[in-house]
Amino acid sequence: MKSIFLSIFFVFSFFAKGQNLYIKTYGNEKNKTIIFIHGGPSGNATLFEGTTAQKLADLGFYVIAYDRRGEGRSADPDAKFTFEEASQDINSIYKKYHLKKAIILAHSFGGLVATLYTNKYSENVSALVLAGALFSQQETYDHILNTLKKKYSADSEQLKKISIVENLNKNSAEYRKGCYELAGENGFFEMPNPTAESKKLYADYEAGEFYKTNIRNKNAPLVFYQNEKQNNIDTKPFLKKIKSAGVPIYGIYGKEDGVFSSAQINSLKDITGEKHFALLDNCSHYLFVDQQATFLSNLKKWLK
Repeated sequence: MKSIFLSIFFVFSFFAKGQNLYIKTYGNEKNKTIIFIHGGPSGNATLFEGTTAQKLADLGFYVIAYDRRGEGRSADPDAKFTFEEASQDINSIYKKYHLKKAIILAHSFGGLVATLYTNKYSENVSALVLAGALFSQQETYDHILNTLKKKYSADSEQLKKISIVENLNKNSAEYRKGCYELAGENGFFEMPNPTAESKKLYADYEAGEFYKTNIRNKNAPLVFYQNEKQNNIDTKPFLKKIKSAGVPIYGIYGKEDGVFSSAQINSLKDITGEKHFALLDNCSHYLFVDQQATFLSNLKKWLK
C-alpha cells in the first residue's frame, strides 16, 4: 500500500535563486489550489503531508506542500531565513505552477510568513486560512510565561527557571527558544484526551516514510534572528488591512492550544468574523491531526 501511495504522486524540485525547494502536489491541478505553509523556523511539512494533504485533496482541492528554503528537505547552507526570502519562494511556486490565485493555509510560524506575504501580494491570494497560526508573538510569549508563573507560584525552582527566560532579550532566538521549551515541557502542544483516530494518525505518521524525512535545521532560528528585523511582531494590523483589501480570512484553532490566550483568540475572531472562525474542542496545536475530521469539514465548508 505504501509503495502505491508513493507512486501516485510526483515530487517536484525547482530551481529558485539557486535553491532546490522540496515541493509535492496532491490532487487534480484543475481544482482550487491550496498552498500549505508549515511552522518553524526549523520546521517542515512532513506531519501535514503524512496525515492530511491527500485527505484535503480528496475533498476537491489541489494541495501544494513544500519546505521553506533552508528548512526540512529544502537544504540550503546559504538560506537567509527572512520573510522576504520566504515570499520570493512562494512567488516561485506561483510561477512554477502557473497560478493566478491560491488559498494559503498556514500553521504556527507559517502564519507570520503567510500574513506578510498576503499583505504584500493580496492579488495572489483568494483566501488566507490561519490554522493554529501565530499572529501576535509577544502576547503568545507573555501568555506562556504568565500561565506557568501561576501554575508554579509555590515552586521556587520553577519560578527561577521561568524568570531566567523572562529576562532575556525579547527579540532574541534564546528568548523564543526558552518560551517554547517551557511550553513543550508543560504539555502546551499536547492534545488533552487523545482519541482513537488521533492516536492512529500519529502512529501511522511515525511509522511511515514522511517521519523518516522529518529534518530539523537547528541553526534556522539563529540565522532568522540575525537577518530578520521583524522577529517579534503583531500581525493583526496586517490582517485588518488584508481583510479590507477583500481577501477572506479564516481562523481555526484548538481550544486547548496552550500558546494562545483566550484574549488573543477573541481578538483574532473579531478580525475574521464569527462565521469565519472555528475553535475545536479537545484539540491543541497540531489541529489537523488532533481533530482532523472537524478540521477538514470546516475547510470544505469555507473554501468549496
